[in-house]
Amino acid sequence: MTTYRIAPSILSADFARLGEEVRNVVAAGADMIHFDVMDNHYVPNLTIGPLVCEAIRPHVQVPIDVHLMVKPVDRIIPDFAKAGANIISFHPEGSEHIDRSLQLIRDHGCKAGLVLNPATSLHYLEHVMDKLDLILLMSVNPGFGGQSFIPHTLTKIAAVRKLIDASGRDIMLQVDGGVKIDNIAEIAAAGADTFVAGSAIFGKPDYKAIIDAMRSELSKI
Repeated sequence: MTTYRIAPSILSADFARLGEEVRNVVAAGADMIHFDVMDNHYVPNLTIGPLVCEAIRPHVQVPIDVHLMVKPVDRIIPDFAKAGANIISFHPEGSEHIDRSLQLIRDHGCKAGLVLNPATSLHYLEHVMDKLDLILLMSVNPGFGGQSFIPHTLTKIAAVRKLIDASGRDIMLQVDGGVKIDNIAEIAAAGADTFVAGSAIFGKPDYKAIIDAMRSELSKI
């Protein structure tokens, strides 16, 4: 039976009370905290760095899942590992040597992931499946929260699920962008098992009600 994980993205949280926000969302049933890092270079936005990761680490016991939307990535990977990240993922366009960057993450004791934008080819996965613990498919173009899910992502999810199953490896298949109660079951049915949701959770007054409703939809599959 598939284990489903819900990973609220703090990109949509109230940064004035971030410690309280992550505690509340974990108490509401979150499986991990998704941490979006943007550098205003690889993506047109600027968010948060290792110091914020280090600050929230004592507030939660669940994994902190760091998504690096930065270029280059290698310089910052060790900093996030030291700050308490459990999973670190990056975009192939942000690395000169993808295999080396994945190994760098693992050498620092973290699980490693590769992130593919909506128009990024799956061929990047071909020679690194043995170094992946997570594959993240963006279902919006990265940079800003609150965007709508790109429907073609469902086809891509199904294709990646086949690759993971063929590899025989235990690799999480995560989807980020426009995930909400209305479409989470469809996304899961395509093959995803880990769901990033930002405004769909943090934008609502009752986090537990939203997460419970998402799990209810997932239970119907």
